[in-house]
Amino acid sequence: MLEKLYAQLQQNYQDMVSIRRYLHQHPELSFQEVNTARYIKSYYEKLGISVTGNVGGNGVVAKIIGSKPGKTVALRADFDALPIQDEKDVPYKSLVPGVMHACGHDAHTATLLILAKVLNEMRNELNGTIVLIHQHAEEYAPGGAKSMIEAGCLDGVDAIFGTHLWATLPTGTIHTKVGPIMAAADRFEITINGRGGHGAHPHTTKDAIVTASQLVVNLQQIVSRKVNPLESAVVSIGSFIADNAFNVIADKAKLIGTVRTFNEEIRSLIEEEIEKIVKGTCLTNDCTYEHVFTRGYPAVVNHREETQFLMSCASAAPGVEEVLDTPPQMAGEDFAYYLQHVKGTFFFTGAGSKDAYPHHHPKFDIDEKAMLIAANTLGTAVLLYQK
Repeated sequence: MLEKLYAQLQQNYQDMVSIRRYLHQHPELSFQEVNTARYIKSYYEKLGISVTGNVGGNGVVAKIIGSKPGKTVALRADFDALPIQDEKDVPYKSLVPGVMHACGHDAHTATLLILAKVLNEMRNELNGTIVLIHQHAEEYAPGGAKSMIEAGCLDGVDAIFGTHLWATLPTGTIHTKVGPIMAAADRFEITINGRGGHGAHPHTTKDAIVTASQLVVNLQQIVSRKVNPLESAVVSIGSFIADNAFNVIADKAKLIGTVRTFNEEIRSLIEEEIEKIVKGTCLTNDCTYEHVFTRGYPAVVNHREETQFLMSCASAAPGVEEVLDTPPQMAGEDFAYYLQHVKGTFFFTGAGSKDAYPHHHPKFDIDEKAMLIAANTLGTAVLLYQK
């Protein structure tokens, strides 16, 4: 049955590419993916596959029920895009100004749709049930996974598998690991309220820029002096806003940043330390502040048995040249929520080279052959999980 799966996927590869390129030309931002969701649902309806739309928002869930009893396995693909201008010079360049698929979600969707088509053609030979989860809004917290789970997309599911095509890893490689593989991704915003004034009379002011600048430096001491060196953590400031004329001392400055961790205790420690440092720095400079810490996705933690199983499946899948135990990524993923509810694993499918443009870059692209490799790997997992 595996050989039949591989042959059918190969025959449908050009359709997979066509779907990916269509979606690439018509991206939609997180929580706005109305047309993309409609496209996915229509595709399943044309195949005669049971499908439900508006699951937890714009999510779509389809089911293929085999002719024989067995386990229920879920596969997940996300389909939202990013607010980035597409700068690639390719025929399938985004047609939507300021919006593009800069993370491969179009390819994830195309991969799962074609895999579903092939598995549906084999349904009389299949055991159990395959749940196909097309998730909206992965890129922007609170994300779509949580609401889809609350809407029942994992009801009755025994295990779940998902992949992310990764453009800076070589095509032909599969990367995963037991335990934490992607970090918890949190966000914080700090507004410093001082007292502005003339740049020539700083002694009459409370300089919000100086205070915020000290804060940027002070926050870097959290990881270096509060976190165990054997643990991993990141505190990064991504935005510093204090817009004024050249001769005006600012009365307000705003910092926006992110925290990345794998350990929940470290996550809580950093949240507490940020508050303490903000309070202390502002007290020293006689400023007030507003601080909001927003918890994003938890860490993606792969289950041991399912991860080892997936690695063995990948080793047998056509196109896979190497299966690697990967270091954890500090990027975040709301696939974490699925793994908190059912057993499963998440893995990276190499889709380019180390010299490729990184994810979320205006010239991001993938090696489309990686979609077939991902489909072969996921398909193998679905079929062998029933054994």
